[in-house]
Amino acid sequence: MTRAASRVSPGALRELFLFADLDEAQLDWVACNADVVEHPAGSEVAVEGEPAECFFVLLSGTLSMVRRVGGDEVEIVRTSDRGVYSGAVQFYFGDRISQTYQATVRAVSDCRFLALPADRFAVVFRRWYPMAVHLLEGLFVGQRTAAELVGQRERLLALGKLTAGLTHELNNPAAAATRAAAALRERFAGMRHKLALLSTGRIDGAVLRALTGLQEELVARVGSAAELTALERADREDELGDWLEDHGIGAAWELAGVFVPAGLGPGELTRVADAVEPGALEAALRWLAYTVETETLLAEVQESTARISALVDAARQYSQLDRAPHRPTDLHAGLDATLVMMSAKIPPGVQVVKDYDRSLPPVPAYAGELNQVWTNLVHNALDAMSGEGTLTLRTGREGERALVEVADTGPGIPEELQRRVFEPFFTTKPVGQGTGLGLDVSWRVVVNRHGGDLRVRSTPGDTRFQVLLPLAEAAAAPA
Repeated sequence: MTRAASRVSPGALRELFLFADLDEAQLDWVACNADVVEHPAGSEVAVEGEPAECFFVLLSGTLSMVRRVGGDEVEIVRTSDRGVYSGAVQFYFGDRISQTYQATVRAVSDCRFLALPADRFAVVFRRWYPMAVHLLEGLFVGQRTAAELVGQRERLLALGKLTAGLTHELNNPAAAATRAAAALRERFAGMRHKLALLSTGRIDGAVLRALTGLQEELVARVGSAAELTALERADREDELGDWLEDHGIGAAWELAGVFVPAGLGPGELTRVADAVEPGALEAALRWLAYTVETETLLAEVQESTARISALVDAARQYSQLDRAPHRPTDLHAGLDATLVMMSAKIPPGVQVVKDYDRSLPPVPAYAGELNQVWTNLVHNALDAMSGEGTLTLRTGREGERALVEVADTGPGIPEELQRRVFEPFFTTKPVGQGTGLGLDVSWRVVVNRHGGDLRVRSTPGDTRFQVLLPLAEAAAAPA
């Protein structure tokens, strides 16, 4: 239980380094407005997140300062130095910012604190030290503004890179679909011409119907044709070319190049030859070739448009434009969408390995913000490997939390730098190649926004950034 003791004298205040240079009137004000409070061992002096009402100065005893990180408490300070301060350390802002305790302070042993009311202390402090207050406010606001501006710039640059990559990825299937559509127009014209030759009346109607049925049977095999090696394809084209030449068909190599990829050989073409008169064989084969090419081109259009649809779906999944901001989220869908969006940035020398635990349930999260985290981690991993290595995305469980791990085989992060990588503006990249905010933004999204944890484990050839997210719904702190 906290117990109020006596007030402290101006002379005793002057022995504390914070008040050593105050004049007599200022010391008197502090002595009259500050209370000396006692906290027994184990009691809480201030609680992280609660309204900051007092500025505390340690008079005796040992205190511990802890912060909550991903559901766990991390001790950041333990001291018995007389005169150290805690609590409402930004009191000089008054009501211009939300005044909350930034950490939890506990008494390790029986402690005595000087407790100054933050609101009253702010008024006289601004009067005593107007220039210092302006400098402190400018430093705080300037750093926050700079971080926001640089962060916005970094997000715009990342968006520009992703847009360029997506445009490049969309261009390939779109161009393929355009080429296939143009070729289809030519093939349909050829089919109409050959059909006119077949229907001049020299072919019996029953034979034409049989030929049409045979055409449907053979075309149905196009989609299931086995993939051939270059050598196998060349051998089969030579074999089929010989058959066509033996039957007096011109440009045999051209027809062989159409029929062989579709899985058609001399046996299938012999059935066509048996169905028509020798004089109509070439027209029948070219009609069949046009039909096979048409099916192949239609399959190409279908594949290209499906690729475009998949890219658009990945972009929607990545941006989460049509989703509620906080909802049960499939982490694997977000990781896959990020890889699709960044595919243009993944060099040929980098192998991507996905080791997913598919039993992982949806995680309550802000999916769009998590996708930005995956982007930052994958981008850093690719930069670290310089075009050669293995990028591994792994998911699993760690207790009651979901684990997402982004690993690379780059040179690693020196041990003395690992504890600094999440600091704002800190970067290991050369000047001009990094803002040092990617991991800071990721930290704030994972830890502050989702109540999770973000950590790094690194040795040469094995660097792992691990994101831990609660599997159960939890109250997220405001951004």
